[in-house]
This record gives sequence, C-alpha cells and structure tokens, in this order.
Amino acid sequence: MDILACPIDKHHPLELLVFEEKEEIVEGLIICPKCLRWYPIRDEIPEMLPDELRKESEDLPFLKRWKKKIPERILLNGKPFNLKEK
Repeated sequence: MDILACPIDKHHPLELLVFEEKEEIVEGLIICPKCLRWYPIRDEIPEMLPDELRKESEDLPFLKRWKKKIPERILLNGKPFNLKEK
C-alpha cells in the first residue's frame, strides 16, 4: 500500500478496506479518497484497472456483496460504478 497510487489521478496514499483475510488479503477494496475510484481485491489480487477496462457486470455484484462494509460515499458516488441508481 505504501507504493500504490491511483492509476487515474496518481493520488497517494490510498485507503484499504479488508473484507476477508487469511495469510493475505483475500477480498477487500482500495479507495482513492480524491477521485472516489474504487478497486476491488479479489482472490488476493488488487484489480487496479482504468475505467475503460472495468466490467460493470463484475464490479456491481462485488459492491452489492460487500455493501455493509463499504463506505456510503463509495456506494453512492464511487467511480466508475456505484449503487446510487441500481
């Protein structure tokens, strides 16, 4: 986390939320507090892709699955996808 920056606006530091952890973080979320972009961690892999490479069909189910642990600012205003109108 010390070396990660948002791939969109290059902001550092990023926020880390851990949802499931074993020896490594299995599932979690990396958040850019500046632009409100969020990046899922799935199967121990942070997926820090630009918006055009993200898939709404994969990201929205992730948000819905963990919505009780995700800050409201991300659920309602997160980029590139959020649950505001879903």
